[in-house]
Amino acid sequence: MAEQQTKIWKNSNKHIQEAAELLKLGKLVSFPTETVYGLGADATNEQAVQDIFRAKGRPSDNPLIVHIGTRDVLKQYVSDVPPKADQLMDAFWPGPLTIILPSNGTLAPNVTAGLDTVGMRMPDHPHALSLLQASKLPVAAPSANRSGKPSPTTADHVYHDLNGRIAGIVDGGPTGVGVESTVLDCTLATPMILRPGGVTKAELEAMIGPVDVASSVLEKGEAPRSPGMKYKHYAPDAPIWIVLGGEARMRQVAEQAAGGGRKVQFLISKERAQELGIKDALILGSRSQPEEMTSKLYELLREIDTMDVDVVLAESFSKEGIGEALMNRLERAATEIIE
Repeated sequence: MAEQQTKIWKNSNKHIQEAAELLKLGKLVSFPTETVYGLGADATNEQAVQDIFRAKGRPSDNPLIVHIGTRDVLKQYVSDVPPKADQLMDAFWPGPLTIILPSNGTLAPNVTAGLDTVGMRMPDHPHALSLLQASKLPVAAPSANRSGKPSPTTADHVYHDLNGRIAGIVDGGPTGVGVESTVLDCTLATPMILRPGGVTKAELEAMIGPVDVASSVLEKGEAPRSPGMKYKHYAPDAPIWIVLGGEARMRQVAEQAAGGGRKVQFLISKERAQELGIKDALILGSRSQPEEMTSKLYELLREIDTMDVDVVLAESFSKEGIGEALMNRLERAATEIIE
């Protein structure tokens, strides 16, 4: 696509208004949420939405999440809001929860990828909410990265991937959760998690009762019902091997890789680094603080691309709570799982 000047705005009312006006004109604007930076376009403008796919270098057969700034506009774009969805909005909006609802057909068709449902979310970030409210638009916004690269958690990450491809970036500093929102299909009798994220299964079930979890791997030919279900995501250039087992197994795999002439790096917890006696590993954080590890994952995956390394050995973590989202993203970034 044609090169354009990409502006970077620090937060101010003037800059938010300028970014909102560009969205209204069909331009692409990146903005921070509490999860990752999104790449926004007017969700009623089919051409603007198509430009998202071109900027990202991503096929257009994957549905996009629509971000809204106030809950009262929801009825303009969906045909029904089940009682359980209402309960979840009361509890978790604004926040890192995307709710799949029946679409009423008013959004651009390439937002829903031909489905009769749409994922809606209200982000919990002051810059995002200001921009959405100023534009008065529903904004389709996948993560603001080139397809296949780790999702961006800073404005610099967005600039690195999309400079010249989008109109501007609202710089809100580093994001908090660090992985994308939980996607929950509320069109089913028993709601189903299509993508784990910032709201855990236990938190959802505490509000509405039983929740199912979809298989993380699509059967061949099945249409994706949620972003993040179809294509390999989040991968750095160097292969990542997830090593199951403890310190002794990781040490063994590292020695074998180094013996084969490979330059080895580690993506591990603080505890595993201490067990191995390694000081220059990529440290996600402490196993006792899975939220911290999750928030640092994408940043460290991007750091791998700046290093002279042939293989990265990653630790495997518990899938309890937000660990489900952490391991979902790590497994999608990995090329191999070694027992």
